[in-house]
Amino acid sequence: MTKKVGIIFGMEDTFPWAFIERVNELGKGDIIAEPVLIDKVQQGVDYGYHVIFDRLSHEVPFYRAYLKNAALMGAAVVNNPFWFSADEKFFNNCLAVQLGVPVPKTILLPSNHRPDNTSETSFRNLKNPMDWEYIFDYVGFPAFMKPFDGGGWKNVYKVHDKEDLFARHAETAQLVMMLQEEIVFDDYYRVYCIGQKYVHIMPYEPRNEFHDRYATEPKTNGAAHKKLMKTIKEYTLKLNQALGYDFNTVEFAIRDGVPYAIDFCNPAPDADIHSVGQVNFDWIVEHSAKYAIEKAKAYKPKQDNTSWGTFVQNAVSKTKPKTKSVPLKSAAEAKKTSVKKSTKKGEKTAISKPTSAAKSKLKKG
Repeated sequence: MTKKVGIIFGMEDTFPWAFIERVNELGKGDIIAEPVLIDKVQQGVDYGYHVIFDRLSHEVPFYRAYLKNAALMGAAVVNNPFWFSADEKFFNNCLAVQLGVPVPKTILLPSNHRPDNTSETSFRNLKNPMDWEYIFDYVGFPAFMKPFDGGGWKNVYKVHDKEDLFARHAETAQLVMMLQEEIVFDDYYRVYCIGQKYVHIMPYEPRNEFHDRYATEPKTNGAAHKKLMKTIKEYTLKLNQALGYDFNTVEFAIRDGVPYAIDFCNPAPDADIHSVGQVNFDWIVEHSAKYAIEKAKAYKPKQDNTSWGTFVQNAVSKTKPKTKSVPLKSAAEAKKTSVKKSTKKGEKTAISKPTSAAKSKLKKG
């Protein structure tokens, strides 16, 4: 049976078409790739894709809903649409601390304006004032303030003191922000990670103009550089395996030889040839196509084929019931069984009226 690989994308015009072409070359007719085409989305219907690469659902909720249905039907969606719906940058940092990956000192800040449909009493658990002196001493100045779940360098502020922080925070309205230590770096890298195993480390200079950010060279060399590259690769794999991202980038700022993970919630990272350059572009296309082929070959019908990170897997394994699971019945079978049980001669139905004692408890509750 021919396997189908689809890709959802928008304005980007170089990576998607190169990806489709390379998958079709590697697939040799057994695995074919194409842009995902949608003319309707009916609940619980499989529209025939075995693997779907998602490049746009973070901006289009309609696609996110489509992809969740596709994943439920068995498509291997890259990246997991359920996890990306739940993930955000502040949690990423919290998890990195647990994993032993260095990250900047970070504090979560409540929104400056109350969210819609809330009142002062909605925030009775929030101490007023907050312990600002501790926050300032812990993070230090200058610092960066950014949305706790944002991306694309939107609403990012560099603040120089507490007065500057309060002034800029007043501009953020209902956004929940985080205040983050500035890492004054000696070197910087952006790292592609595909399939939680393929790693490509790229020298990167975020202070350059966008088209020149990859036009830079490493500042270290020799044994020190080799050791740094090994550590960056280990940290990259550790983060992506825990989060479950199969297509992601991690950015590292190097301070005193230590790589600090700055940003690693990029499930639809830039892959345009005009910004990443030809060499990096070729690596991204080749390894994403290779991984798509691997996922298509590993596809198993009527199963969950989408990746889940070790953070979720470990949580599930701890709470897994010891009793043997019972296969789910169809709605018709369940209804038939229910009617059969409730209509036996001389028996009452399963739903009975509450006793007077139960009624009393309900009134008190």
